[in-house]
Amino acid sequence: MNQEVRSVVIAGGGTAGWMAAAALARVLGPRLQITLVESSEIGIVGVGEATIPAIAQFNRMLCIDEDDFLRSTHGTYKLGIEFVDWYEKGHAYMHAFGPVGRDLAYVPFHHYWLRDQAGALWDYSLNHQAAKQARFARLERVPDTPLAGLTWAFHFDASLYAAYLSRLAQHSGVRQIDGVIADVRLDPESGDVHALRLTDGRELAADFFIDCTGFRALLIGKALGTEYEDWSQWLPCDRAWAVPSRRVDPLLPYTRATAREAGWQWRIPLQHRTGNGHVYSSAHMSDERARETLLANLESEPLAEPRLIRFTTGRRRQLWNRNVVCLGLASGFVEPLESTAIHLIQVAIQRLILLFPHRGDVEERRREFNRAAAAEYEYIRDFIVLHYHANNRRGEPLWDACRNLSIPDSLRHRIELFRETAGIFCATDDLFQLTSWLQVLWGQGVRPRETHPFVSTVAPGDRQTYLQDLRRLIDHAARQLPGHADFIARHCAAAT
Repeated sequence: MNQEVRSVVIAGGGTAGWMAAAALARVLGPRLQITLVESSEIGIVGVGEATIPAIAQFNRMLCIDEDDFLRSTHGTYKLGIEFVDWYEKGHAYMHAFGPVGRDLAYVPFHHYWLRDQAGALWDYSLNHQAAKQARFARLERVPDTPLAGLTWAFHFDASLYAAYLSRLAQHSGVRQIDGVIADVRLDPESGDVHALRLTDGRELAADFFIDCTGFRALLIGKALGTEYEDWSQWLPCDRAWAVPSRRVDPLLPYTRATAREAGWQWRIPLQHRTGNGHVYSSAHMSDERARETLLANLESEPLAEPRLIRFTTGRRRQLWNRNVVCLGLASGFVEPLESTAIHLIQVAIQRLILLFPHRGDVEERRREFNRAAAAEYEYIRDFIVLHYHANNRRGEPLWDACRNLSIPDSLRHRIELFRETAGIFCATDDLFQLTSWLQVLWGQGVRPRETHPFVSTVAPGDRQTYLQDLRRLIDHAARQLPGHADFIARHCAAAT
């Protein structure tokens, strides 16, 4: 495509479609005609109710008021993810957002802690301490200390978030059409998508298209035949049952992921209900038994019948093919273990805005978009595989297979580097930074043989005092925070 892009059609609504519509309308403004077509007859998958801290950046770009957003989506705060029974049964740890400890003299904090191991690693995480005490405040710095405050994300109802963004986008000029896509028309000369034909005969022509049609991938997959890269050899779970249940108190500010015999179960606390699901491998457990496992382990009464979701973990080899970019489930699926689904939508939208094909030859922009998207997906894939591979759940077929599988070389390098010298190295734009890898590596039982030699030049007494002071400051700061439920009641309680 070489012509100037003046019109965009977004195929499909849901979280992906309305995030794209709201962001494009906000940034590109009236110079671009944006149309979104969705069908009230077709539901959305809607399992993405937990997020990571980057979502706050997206909301700020749209000038969204945080309290209004949480009220409208029945949202709660999220300080991390607790992993129960992942390393072995009876063991739990948390991937808490934000810093762990405080670096000293250019050497990461964990090297000092590893040398003395004074207290647990998570004693040095304010997010962890607040989460386990069910406390929260929008605390950006710990008063009268050099320590950072809390780092947070959100839990919310994905369908309500889509509706919230829909109102915002339409107020900014996005045109919404209720219709079912019957056919995708290709230009016979260029091979680009020319128009979408709806079942009622209407045609929606545009210069550029965004495919948010979910697993159906009507444009990027069915029409353009873009290949899908299957990652089942590393991530064998291929199905999930999802069900809402009644709210459970106390209202915890973190997600919980509990390992099960053939997969894992999520628990996401919202203001009005709890989101639950069981992700599992159909090769190791039948659908009916997986459903029973989910219902037997709910903490409250179910509010609906469980829904079965089938998926193949992986990604499109090109997320931008010809004049189509795909978002959300149309682009790929990495199970929601680390709450990355909405982030992958968000970062693809931000990348599209930076590389948007306003006019002229777009080949290098398209190439860069696909390179960065592939790297992002593979980075997240490795982080998820780590949770499965580094386990000590002996005698269970799925977990034995995951422990013995041949992992990607990129992940093997990270694990061995940590084992060798406790080294963790991340690029500045990597999604998961040092403290994320540290908590999961340590929580999954990976142990280093050495630490940085500089640590031994600090007198043992000085190290111990430093660690003790950090623990004391973090413990005190956590205890001063209000309760999570109380904070929500005062600032952003949803109407009942």
